[in-house]
Amino acid sequence: MAERRGAKIDFDTFRALDRQRRERITSVERLKSLRNKTGEEIARRKQSKEDAAPLLAEMKSVADEIKIADEEVTVLDARLADFMLTVPNLTHSSVTPGHDASANIEVRRWGAPPKFSFTPRPHWEIGEGAGILDLGRAAKIAGARFAVYRGWGARLERALASFFLDTHAANGYTELLPPFIVNTASLIGVGQLPKFAADMFHLEGTDLWLTPTSEVELTSFHRDETLDADVLPIKFCAWTACFRSEAGAAGRDTRGIKRQHQFQKVEMFKFTRPDQSYAELESLVADAERLLQKLGLHYRVVQLCAGDMGFAAAKTYDIEVWLPSSGDFMEISSCSNCEAFQARRSGIRFKPKGGKSEFAHTLNGSGLAVGRTWIALVENYQQEDGSIAIPEVLRPYVGTDRIPANG
Repeated sequence: MAERRGAKIDFDTFRALDRQRRERITSVERLKSLRNKTGEEIARRKQSKEDAAPLLAEMKSVADEIKIADEEVTVLDARLADFMLTVPNLTHSSVTPGHDASANIEVRRWGAPPKFSFTPRPHWEIGEGAGILDLGRAAKIAGARFAVYRGWGARLERALASFFLDTHAANGYTELLPPFIVNTASLIGVGQLPKFAADMFHLEGTDLWLTPTSEVELTSFHRDETLDADVLPIKFCAWTACFRSEAGAAGRDTRGIKRQHQFQKVEMFKFTRPDQSYAELESLVADAERLLQKLGLHYRVVQLCAGDMGFAAAKTYDIEVWLPSSGDFMEISSCSNCEAFQARRSGIRFKPKGGKSEFAHTLNGSGLAVGRTWIALVENYQQEDGSIAIPEVLRPYVGTDRIPANG
């Protein structure tokens, strides 16, 4: 199954480690059995006033061997556990094979691209022209791939996050505001560590990291807990800043704010029973789509092939929004069912009344990436004079129906 993803896993190493572990456990069990039998003989000799000194000396040597062997088993257990942390989730049977985006399947489209009587400009030109986006000063403050939103631009960013959260809350999601800093155990639980350490920011000298996505916090909210089956599904949403080093993204999307070291995102998350998780995945996608429909933005839904999915996902849909400046789609949400993969790593179970506990299924999806929605709105609603129209549903949040050309 790993080959469907294009994953290269050294199963020879796994088998060798497993074989060594089994051999050492067998050896330890023999030694412990010998120790128990000899212990009985020592007790008999002492009771009958016979000399037990030779057996006691022999058992001291056996005890030393057992200690060494137990330590070796512990080391092998740790190495096997570390190996298993590098193995991705299995894919759902409906996921097509393939190694990259060329094998993805378009599921549906909504709306149509806007028509312009002029040549549409990219968001960074519109934003800087209107005085609502300042990339130069952001670079002075923090470096490349950071942004300063200014005036109406900052208000638009804030308005989008509030609109997303209000919509999700009205749809049964409980809003959380979690920490933006997470520990190593939380990142291991969701599958970010150890594989993606280079893509994150680690706080030197601590066990803490800047969060790459609030999926980490929302998963860990119930880490090492057993949930009541009757309360599932549990639906959370959260707004956070997200931080990514983009270590593997050199040279890609360097203009504008499409790929940043810091960006804001509203996340949707669900804990479900296994029998309901795929229906909940479809509704999760629909919840993200509903936001784009309310904003009047043209988009498409794509089912990812095995090789293009995330490490923890069993099945993923991407939602891609239309960008007039490039004449192409840009990912704005990724919605995944991770089945029991994250729950198993995070110790999250559920228990039906009178039944045995089992691992829950976890689902996550962007609802939506705020900065990328900002891009889509600015580009799709740009006017020839440099102003930006605001969709009706967003006007109460922004406080205007149009961002002027001069900001």
